[in-house]
Amino acid sequence: MYQAKVMINNPLGLHARPAKLVVKEAEKYVSEIKIMKSEREYNAKSMMGLLSMGAPKGTELILVAEGSDAEAAVKSIKKLFDNGFGE
Repeated sequence: MYQAKVMINNPLGLHARPAKLVVKEAEKYVSEIKIMKSEREYNAKSMMGLLSMGAPKGTELILVAEGSDAEAAVKSIKKLFDNGFGE
């Protein structure tokens, strides 16, 4: 298992476009990838799951992956968050 904390920095939070980028990136990996918000976990490969999260700017999340490519998966998704999804 590999995990990392991320912060939502883009002005509109985790809305449809950034959620789509997360799902697209997560689908490249075989590992199970979850995003933790408070005590709840969301499947990073589920667009509807991510949109149901309700994560505005300033929300702290934890990326958690388990599988053969877990570290690479978390690092690549973390990069999206760190870059504010290009917004």
